[in-house]
Amino acid sequence: GVIGSAGWGPGDPGGERVMSDRALTIGRLARRADVNVETIRYYQRRGLVSEPPRPAYGYRYYPFETVNRVRFIKRAQRLGFTLREIGELLKLSDGHCADVHSLAENKCRRIRAQLRELEALHESLQRLGRCCGDAHDAPTTRCPIIDALMAPGEVAAPHATK
Repeated sequence: GVIGSAGWGPGDPGGERVMSDRALTIGRLARRADVNVETIRYYQRRGLVSEPPRPAYGYRYYPFETVNRVRFIKRAQRLGFTLREIGELLKLSDGHCADVHSLAENKCRRIRAQLRELEALHESLQRLGRCCGDAHDAPTTRCPIIDALMAPGEVAAPHATK
């Protein structure tokens, strides 16, 4: 598929493969995918990238298609998908587009909710900032922002004294 193979094909007798332009060490895989080696190992622990068998001569070789899989994971992360959600996307790669669309729509709804929460936080911080008025040189013992953060309960900006 487009995302890249997670395993070895039947053309790999005994799981051993010689180095070629289609097989990469973990270091080369990381460089090609523009991540570090620890990222690849982390994805393996999370089940997003398969770990190839270690042949008798010691080096594991990843199918070249794994580069696309790692790039897919990174791009999905930049779009805000969690690794759990990315795992779901990878499982859906052989399914129907409607399933992927549904997952993306759910993510969009969660992002919109987060944006509303961030906007509310932004407004609260702006109100707190306005409470300072001209008191920028006042000691912190008389700072309205500190007072609001120290008060029990929800942070509610006191009325500006300006």
